[in-house]
Amino acid sequence: MTAATDSTLFSHLDEDAFTGPPRDADAVLEGLDPEQREVATSLRGPVCVLAGAGTGKTRAITHRIAYGVRAGILPPASVLAVTFTSRAAGEMRGRLRQLGAGGVQARTFHSAALRQLQFFWPRAVGGELPRLLERKVQLVAEAAARCRLRLDRSELRDLTGEIEWSKVTRTVPEDYPAMVAKSGRLPPRDPAETAKVFGLYEQLKRERSAIDFEDVLLLTVGVLQDRPDIAETVRGQYQHFVVDEYQDVSPLQQRLLELWLGERDSLCVVGDASQTIYSFTGATPDHLLDFRTRHPQATVVKLVRDYRSTPQVVHLANGLLSQAAGRAAEHRLELVSQREAGPEPVYTEYADEPSEAEGTATRIRALIDSGVPASRIAVLYRINAQSEIYEQALVDAGVPYQLRGAERFFERPEVREAGVALRSAARFGDNDTLLDGAVGLPSQVRAVLSGKGWSDEPPAGSGAVRDRWESLMALVRLAEALSAGRSASGGEEPSLADFVAELDERANAQHAPTIEGVTLASLHSAKGLEWDAVFLVGLTEGMMPITHAKSDTQIEEERRLLYVGVTRARFHVSLSWALSRSPGGRGGRRPSRFLNGLRPGSSATGGGTAGGRGGIERGGSAGGRGRKRRGPVRCRVCGRSLTDPGEMKLMRCEGCPSDLDEQLYERLREWRSERAKSLGQPAYCVFTDKTLMAIAETVPDDDASLARISGVGVRKLEKFGADVLALCAGEESGSDAGPGPESSSGSGDASSSEPGPAPGPEARPQPGAEPGGAPSGAAGEAVPEAFSETAEK
Repeated sequence: MTAATDSTLFSHLDEDAFTGPPRDADAVLEGLDPEQREVATSLRGPVCVLAGAGTGKTRAITHRIAYGVRAGILPPASVLAVTFTSRAAGEMRGRLRQLGAGGVQARTFHSAALRQLQFFWPRAVGGELPRLLERKVQLVAEAAARCRLRLDRSELRDLTGEIEWSKVTRTVPEDYPAMVAKSGRLPPRDPAETAKVFGLYEQLKRERSAIDFEDVLLLTVGVLQDRPDIAETVRGQYQHFVVDEYQDVSPLQQRLLELWLGERDSLCVVGDASQTIYSFTGATPDHLLDFRTRHPQATVVKLVRDYRSTPQVVHLANGLLSQAAGRAAEHRLELVSQREAGPEPVYTEYADEPSEAEGTATRIRALIDSGVPASRIAVLYRINAQSEIYEQALVDAGVPYQLRGAERFFERPEVREAGVALRSAARFGDNDTLLDGAVGLPSQVRAVLSGKGWSDEPPAGSGAVRDRWESLMALVRLAEALSAGRSASGGEEPSLADFVAELDERANAQHAPTIEGVTLASLHSAKGLEWDAVFLVGLTEGMMPITHAKSDTQIEEERRLLYVGVTRARFHVSLSWALSRSPGGRGGRRPSRFLNGLRPGSSATGGGTAGGRGGIERGGSAGGRGRKRRGPVRCRVCGRSLTDPGEMKLMRCEGCPSDLDEQLYERLREWRSERAKSLGQPAYCVFTDKTLMAIAETVPDDDASLARISGVGVRKLEKFGADVLALCAGEESGSDAGPGPESSSGSGDASSSEPGPAPGPEARPQPGAEPGGAPSGAAGEAVPEAFSETAEK
């Protein structure tokens, strides 16, 4: 059966997409919260934006670019904004255009590299650039066949994925087995066998003068490394860089970014380690988390005000991560909802999968009947194979739907035909009888599209006819939005020619209008989107986390994937699972472990780290008024510059002699164990081992000297300072037990691991109150070790 496909759901943009650009640079800043404004006005030096889900990161960085352009600080042609999908790049271009910064280049890494490679190839290599493979799987299949391997479609897809991973991690075929072992990766096939197919695939490409998408990046890196003259030409063109979704960069993309930058530091990166869900492609959050280490002068801004989701949805999202482990979890952000209260999350257990699909469709039908548009509802699942049963259930309930990830809107035949008809009418409108009596743009568009099968009433049922009508109806709504926007801003009624121009710009940006239908999508493909209501289905052990997620690292990525799914919801979120696959089957399935402690009647499986506050951490960037210039942290024994966070905490190299008071260190460890037990949290949430070692080495005798130790923030000093100073003085701690056990929501104090001591006690002011009196951050904080010396405000 068929369904409407791939809406990019820019409904929030369509509402204000035609209101005209801000009047001047200052007007660009209107409506931004303090942290977003800081992002927008921090135009010098490196800037790192840690942006939680729904906190307006795209708004912040597009306003940053637009403010710089409108203020005359950033020449539009000198800015390159890069992201990871054509949809995201198109959205960014659309927003910049509306902000009056349309001359800025916003592209994917591959698109930007391909343009440079095509331009410089004749000069660097000579001749024409080799042919770009649209799909590498066919060539991989031929390479496998030559290796006497007969693979089905899924096996070929896995093998192709391994080749792509190898290339973005800059691994050659002969090194693949060793790299797999070193990384702890679980390969789908024998590494030696994969390496052989990989090598033959590369040989076939050379023989046929072809390159793949990973080669585009590899070759661009090679040209920029080997030809300094070309590198300088590129750097002369692009002088300011913005990188969105920085947690998803691969080692190869990071190297390309470094070559683009050269010795400059005009770089703004935006990301959220808690949304790292593509490590299987080579993505790593390490570049984001280590940004302050590589750029000590950087300004770090944390966005935690969630404008998307209700407090109930945000509480669920924070709760999911409160039990997480690993480096990304240590640096997670505690979101704070800015919306009014909404309905509680709904947890539903079903006897079997058909019942789950039917129940989900029934609830969706009820939401639509209550006034929620179908386009603002989504059903999200772990793998695409789960979609079929929900497609049938929605059809049975009379609910239109669309499959995300299929054919792009502007490539649909009916949309192409409509474009031709509209262009013709715009050119010869006075002689087109279809337009007789049509007044205003919406009426004219309806009149033209009526000749292509559109009517006021939708066709009955689903299928191809309904899909075609939905596509044409999206164009009608777009015309209505354009007309309403012009009217609201006092402009003239737009013409058909204006509408055709708008369609052309949207097609170039892949900025599709909204299709009216429930979205069915995998959790991975839902990244970056949002809906009023989200149904997370199939949440059983073996599916979430997926069966092949074996290691702790893989399990934590599955948890982050569910977190991404929850944070897509604005108001309604529903989580469900089925005890068996088929009616009458043995109900042996268990709900996902990630729901323990969240769903009614369950208990948490363990504590995690507290979330980090929002706010601003200023580095020592030159040119920033009032910013202290901070030099490198040096070993207090040998004087060497320190870059490792653990060494920076100790203020000495790991190999340099230590004056550790071992008896004090053991007393501190025993005290920490008791405090952690009373708080119901892991020991490192009180103090890390490195912080205890630093205390036992310096033996502070007052609050000021204790506060100088990295990892002892204001809250740690208030909460644990008296006990620690008593132990350092050889006395018993002031209390054998702290406050009663805290909830596992992550609101307790976590390790504030701040490398590099402050010059004196750092009395950090509290963040200001949110509108309505809500605090601007969580009760606890977990500052990444890579981000030193916070100065929140």
